[in-house]
Amino acid sequence: MLTRRSFTALAGSAFCLALSGHPMAQSSGGRVKAVVELFTSQGCAQCPPADAMLTSLAERGDVVALAYHVDYWDYIGWEDTFGSKAYSDLQRAYARGWNSSRIFTPQMVVNGSEGVVGSKRDKVQASVGRATLPLDVSLTVQNDMLKLEAPANAALGDATIWLVRYVRRAEVAIEKGENAGKSMVYTQVVVDRQMVGMWEASTGAEVKLPIEQVGAADGGIAILIQREQNGLPGPILGAAMHDF
Repeated sequence: MLTRRSFTALAGSAFCLALSGHPMAQSSGGRVKAVVELFTSQGCAQCPPADAMLTSLAERGDVVALAYHVDYWDYIGWEDTFGSKAYSDLQRAYARGWNSSRIFTPQMVVNGSEGVVGSKRDKVQASVGRATLPLDVSLTVQNDMLKLEAPANAALGDATIWLVRYVRRAEVAIEKGENAGKSMVYTQVVVDRQMVGMWEASTGAEVKLPIEQVGAADGGIAILIQREQNGLPGPILGAAMHDF
């Protein structure tokens, strides 16, 4: 994950705010109404139904679905092949923002504002059904660049722009732990999350991203524009995604 200092150094060479006059091709179709972030683990017996549900949500055109594999169940006997302390810390930060110290898997966080048990289909569907995002985010592709545009909205507070890279599909044979002996298919698996800029309510944001630095043949990227509250993750204002 990039620190603010390393991002500043990177911004000069990798990210460009200058715009080109060439025609653009739309990268993500339809308005996104919900971002669903699943906190899951290969070592969690209750997680497979939530993993499958996330796959279904990812097939909708109005949902950005992301799976963060945590590492705090690794001690049970199986080290999650995608597990990361950074994603465990992100889940803890959400909990602190809700004045809670409790984290669990599977948990789905909808639009950065509501956490639900990820295996409870009715609750997940209800949360997604009432979800809305106030900010339209456009992600378009031109030659070797991706262009992000998000208009100004003075009614909203400033927010961080996050770039989230994910693998579309991965099959894992689990040898130990609660899911030992199973061959599991995971989708939308997050492998990197970094800050790429700020969205200002008064001016909006335009950012160009070189595809060769953010893309992968077996994956895609999501852009999340998310507020912070006292240094903790807050509501997501807008989102877009692109598959490579």
